[in-house]
Amino acid sequence: MAETPLWFMVSAFAVLAVFFIVDLLIIGRRPHVPSTAECVRHIAFFVVMALIFGGLIWAVAGSKPALEFYSGWLTEYSLSIDNLFVFVIIMANFAVPKQLQKFVLSIGITIALVLRGIFILLGAAIITRFTWVFFLFGAFLLVTAFKLAFGKDDDEEYHENALIATLRKVIRISDDYDGEKLRTTKNGVKYWTPMLIVFLAIGTTDVMFAFDSIPAIFGLTKDPFIVFTSNVFALLGLQQLYFLLGALLDKLVYLPIGLSVVLGFIGVKLIMEALHANTLPFINGGHPIHAVPEVPTWLSLAVIVLSIGIASAASVIKMKSMEKAKDSQD
Repeated sequence: MAETPLWFMVSAFAVLAVFFIVDLLIIGRRPHVPSTAECVRHIAFFVVMALIFGGLIWAVAGSKPALEFYSGWLTEYSLSIDNLFVFVIIMANFAVPKQLQKFVLSIGITIALVLRGIFILLGAAIITRFTWVFFLFGAFLLVTAFKLAFGKDDDEEYHENALIATLRKVIRISDDYDGEKLRTTKNGVKYWTPMLIVFLAIGTTDVMFAFDSIPAIFGLTKDPFIVFTSNVFALLGLQQLYFLLGALLDKLVYLPIGLSVVLGFIGVKLIMEALHANTLPFINGGHPIHAVPEVPTWLSLAVIVLSIGIASAASVIKMKSMEKAKDSQD
């Protein structure tokens, strides 16, 4: 694999910073409900930019890192769509006004990017020194895949965590929102607005999202640059995707199954890589097991595209059949 040139990485970070600032800190700061046309244009722009970015990586660094970027971006984007289920529930649970939801999402996505950046740095440092951590990452992804496919759907109801429950007991929180403000005054008494609780709810759930997404992306590439850029592109345009999907989220019935296949595949791939580069003394005497095959990058990309594509198509077919059945009953 050709090494990604430093000038390209610096240029990429500069462009992504501009994208991020415009998407979240300028457009996201305007409290309004975006139209369907606005959402489609916004999402299409960032999807095209991600495709172009992968092509540029191919041109300057070779095909392998480009395929790793596409695989990572698709995986992270799919996980981000699944995470929108939780965002919808949080917004409904705290009765966030429609015109403020875009602002809340922009803050939540900013928190997610910061947390993922920290996790990426920690993950890169850990896997550089301890290759056996792939066993843990792989096992974690297999458990997550099993829960997605066969476990109870925990997204149907949002439960406040201990931090938020404790916070409610120790500070004054008003019942009503005051625009984007975190503090408000009622009858001369200072209160925190529910916006504080919403930010904490989004932020703490973002931590859990990072636990899923970071092991998954490190199962596809070990390059921190590819890991970070694929995460950024997966988060850009996410707030518009939230409004575009809206009521359709609960109709993507087979998306969790598609994601479980992807995470399960990556989990197995990680364990195979850990065995291939084994250093644990109680496995094969501490020697690598070269008989374990390495999974090619193109196969990873093919599995991801097919799993998500088939799950999405099956969801659409299921949704249309349900609508026809409902129409026939009416």
